[in-house]
Amino acid sequence: MFADVFDLFFGCWHKNYSFPITSKKGSPPKCRAARVTGTYVVCLDCGKEFPYDWEQMKVVSANSGRSAAAPLTPEPVSGLKVA
Repeated sequence: MFADVFDLFFGCWHKNYSFPITSKKGSPPKCRAARVTGTYVVCLDCGKEFPYDWEQMKVVSANSGRSAAAPLTPEPVSGLKVA
């Protein structure tokens, strides 16, 4: 907890990011940040890794709920008849 407060005032502001890096398909992500969306960026000042979402084109939180292992699938629409 003390380290979080210290970082808030004196830590890195994470303004310089690398280009987004995407893990290879079929292999498990090597870093923790890539486990969220499959893509991550690295702060060029301190080296910390952050999950990145290509659809929103921004850094997302680690607990965003979206996972690369569970792709987005359309929900079934009720009221339609199958031919």
